[in-house]
Amino acid sequence: MNVGAFAAEPRGRGVLILTSAMLILLTVVAMASRPIMPIDETRYIGVAWEMWLRGDFLVPFKNGAPYSHKPPLMMWLFQAGWAVFGVNEWWPRLVSPLVSFGNVLLTIILARRLWPDRANVGNQAILILVSCLLWTAFSTMVMFDIILAFFTLLGMHGTLSAAHGKTGRGFALLGLAIGLGILAKGPVILLHVLPVALLAPWWNPGVRKSRWFAGIFAAILIGAALALCWAIPAGFAGGDEYRRAIFWGQTANRMVESFAHRHAAWWYLPHLPLMFFPWFVWPGLWRAVSRFVRLELDAGGRFCLAWIVPVIIIFSFISGKQMQYLLPIFPAFALLAARSAEDEERVAGLWMPVLAALALGVALLVIGKKGSLADAIPGVLAFWPVGLLMLAVVAVYWLGRRHAKPVTHLALLGIAIPVCVQLAFIRPLYSSYDVRPMATAIRQAQDSGREVAHDGTYHNQYQFAGRLQAPLVEIEDTETLKSWLTAHPQAYAVVYAKDFSSFKGLITIASQRYRGRTVALLDAPSALTLLEKLTGNSVRQDTEQQ
Repeated sequence: MNVGAFAAEPRGRGVLILTSAMLILLTVVAMASRPIMPIDETRYIGVAWEMWLRGDFLVPFKNGAPYSHKPPLMMWLFQAGWAVFGVNEWWPRLVSPLVSFGNVLLTIILARRLWPDRANVGNQAILILVSCLLWTAFSTMVMFDIILAFFTLLGMHGTLSAAHGKTGRGFALLGLAIGLGILAKGPVILLHVLPVALLAPWWNPGVRKSRWFAGIFAAILIGAALALCWAIPAGFAGGDEYRRAIFWGQTANRMVESFAHRHAAWWYLPHLPLMFFPWFVWPGLWRAVSRFVRLELDAGGRFCLAWIVPVIIIFSFISGKQMQYLLPIFPAFALLAARSAEDEERVAGLWMPVLAALALGVALLVIGKKGSLADAIPGVLAFWPVGLLMLAVVAVYWLGRRHAKPVTHLALLGIAIPVCVQLAFIRPLYSSYDVRPMATAIRQAQDSGREVAHDGTYHNQYQFAGRLQAPLVEIEDTETLKSWLTAHPQAYAVVYAKDFSSFKGLITIASQRYRGRTVALLDAPSALTLLEKLTGNSVRQDTEQQ
């Protein structure tokens, strides 16, 4: 089954057009509502910029030093676009939406392969996928997880081909997916693709176990060989510390004893309703899933369960957790949900997601008029997006009740929520996250021959925005920074404070709001004065507390 055949069907063509329109709307609203966001998005685009600037496509660099935290595939995609369109901001922001659409196509094909006699499962599955709240968010972010989901889906196609008798082609495709997944986000791809492959005797009892597990081992070798084609030369080019990091530190350490995002084993469970909203809170869907799993579970359903359940269990016992780590299982959730609802004459219980969305709209109005967020948003809150959300809630409830299976209407509600929230709350805060004014000032200072120091950990947020040609001098310790400024009286420093009043009376080269605080570029004497004042205030506060 190919996409062309799917698109040739009137129903399939209409759903594909609607899904594409949803992704386009999300992308346009995201690009209009927020800049490239510090600190993650600016960091990764900054790494790609430094690679581009150096002409080094082997070793990622962050602020002039080898960057071992992530592999280079996403940075290569950015540079490929820059090679065609020139260096710009919009191409890196289009990569995730384009890959998200690729996930849609792979999900369509996978649905037809799992249930060839049920053409509508693919239609419903892609609507469910693109409207899950977490998927809508990361489909427009400069992050790795949507790309990882793409290679996970590619691996699922390879596994399915191998199980259906095309062992050579199937395991080769699985190996390709593993290799590219490692280059996208590291060996974590194995946690997403191997459980389904290892559980093949359960969802497809016809496989010959000895040959099957040998094929899995061969696929792992293919994937490792592909990844090593980059890792070995990059390890030699990046030096001993970088080599140790990419071959061990960023794999075993992150899996066993993560140094960030540590949470309890049960942490994912209370977040699932938010991640999969609105579908997770639709009682009618869960009744359909329960009935399907208990009474009608077929090979396709077992395939999806073998994809979802082990991944949630494994990631629950890994110390480092973020919601986006589970994004590669979202296509499986969409497929299972669509197949479960297929045989139900009426999937009821629409009131729950509609009520939840209505409650969200009311909460947005309350938050917009009270609390800290109201102080952060300049001017009057843009109430019209919240009103638009309320209208969408009413429309979905009215239209949904007129249809036995209101999947399309819930999908539209799932898109309306992030669109309205961004327009109402993110867009008014645009300037607080747009680092281009400060980055431009830093670039001008560097062009004039001045060194620029950064107070505290530098996350590369100014590198691409200012198209900086040189790294900043990163100094995390205040006393060390004071000594450095004393020794470099002609230098500038990037310093952060609570508000603009902290810079009163100082020579400020540039300043702006930054993520709820204020950042300024100061000359060395002014920076020293500010640091002395901030240090003195800190000492006085500590003394008062004692």
